[in-house]
Amino acid sequence: MNVDDLIRDSFREQNTESAPPPVDFADRVLAIRRRRRTRAVVSVAVATAAAVAVAVAVPRLDSGKNDVRPANVLDHGDLVAHPDQSPPREMIAAGGVVLAAYCTTTSVKQSGGRHTDVRTYWLLNPRTRTYEKAGKWSFVAVAPGLRTAAVLERDLPATRIGLLDLLTGTVERWIPVEHTVGALAFSPDGRTLVATTYKKNPDVHVTLSGHQSSRWPNYQEPGRTGFSLIDVASGTESWSEVPSGDGTGLNDRQDFGFSRDGKLVYTGLTEEPGQRFYDFRGHPVPTPAPEKHLRWYVDARLSPNGRLAAGDAVSGMKYTSSEILNPATGRRSTTVRGQQLLAWIDDERLIAWDITPGSNEFRNRLVVVALGSEKEVPLSGFRSGDDGAAGRWTPVFAER
Repeated sequence: MNVDDLIRDSFREQNTESAPPPVDFADRVLAIRRRRRTRAVVSVAVATAAAVAVAVAVPRLDSGKNDVRPANVLDHGDLVAHPDQSPPREMIAAGGVVLAAYCTTTSVKQSGGRHTDVRTYWLLNPRTRTYEKAGKWSFVAVAPGLRTAAVLERDLPATRIGLLDLLTGTVERWIPVEHTVGALAFSPDGRTLVATTYKKNPDVHVTLSGHQSSRWPNYQEPGRTGFSLIDVASGTESWSEVPSGDGTGLNDRQDFGFSRDGKLVYTGLTEEPGQRFYDFRGHPVPTPAPEKHLRWYVDARLSPNGRLAAGDAVSGMKYTSSEILNPATGRRSTTVRGQQLLAWIDDERLIAWDITPGSNEFRNRLVVVALGSEKEVPLSGFRSGDDGAAGRWTPVFAER
C-alpha cells in the first residue's frame, strides 16, 4: 500500500466512523506590506479533546445558529481539520491538498552583530497521520504524491541533497551537487528539482542598531549565484549562473521556483516588475502571460483551471479579505475572505491565513475560504505571538 492509499483510506475511515456533520483567519498582510520589498520568504469552532478529524460544520455568521442547508462550496465533506491544534499534531487536509509539513524559525545570535534564522521542521507521517519533528533538516520540499521530500542538512549552503522517504523517515539516496545549495522546489510533476545555489548561508544576517540588514536590500551583495536543475531519477545536475549584481531587487534569501507549466523557473524581486523568469539555461525570458500579474509572495498563485489568480490583501472590507484577479488583465475579479492566500483547493476554494475580525494581526489560523461566500471553515488553531516570535509556524502544502 503506498502513501496515497494510506491517506485516502484515512479519509474513508474518518467518514465512516464519524456521525454525519451538521448540514449546513497577517502573518504577512500588514507584515508583508512592511517586508515584501525587503524580505523573501515564507475561535469560532473549537473541537473538544476527544474530537477526531472530520468534515467540519459551517456556522452561520449572520445569525449564530447552525445553517440547516448544505455547506455548498465551502465544505464538500473533504476537510480534515483540527481547529484546537496550533501547531497541529494531527493531519490537516482539504480536498487533494495536504499540510505535508510545517516549520518554526528561531533567530540565533552569532558574533560580529550577526544572527541566523534556524528552521525546525515537523513532517507528516502518513501511517500515523501525525506530524513528527525532523530536526536534522534546514530546508524541506515535499514532492506531489507525498511519497518523497527533498532535504538539506543543517549547515547551509549544502553540498548534497537528500531524498527522504516520508513513510520510513529515512534518506533513500543522497545527490551530491557541484554548486552549494540553500533552497529546493519540486516541478509540478515531481520529476525535477530546482535548487537555488548560494555561496554563503542565506539565513545569516547582519544586525545594525537593532535592525536586520537583510530587510534592507543593497546593504550587501546577496550570496545567490544561480540555480541548478536536478533530475530526481538520475541525480544529474545542470547549473545556470544568475548574477546577483549589486543586490538590487534581491534579499539575502531569494529562492527560485517553477512556472505553472514547469518549463521555466522564476524568482521574486523586491522592486518592479516584482518577478523574473528564466529558461533552463539561465537566460531571462518574457513572463508567461498567465503569470504576468502574480505576486511572488502570494503563495496560492493560479487556480487549477488557470482562470483566476490569488492576489494581495485589500483593506476597507467587512472582513480581512484578499483579491482574486483576472490573470489576463490583472484586474480584480472579486474578493475572498482571508488575510493571506496560501493554496487553491479547487477552482472555488482556497486555504488561507485569517484572523477573527478585530483581533491581533498575528493571531491567525488556517481556514478554508470560498468565492462568493463570507463564511470560512477553520482548519487549525490560532497562531500566537508577534511576528517571528514563539508560537509562529509556517505551513508546507503538497498535493496528494
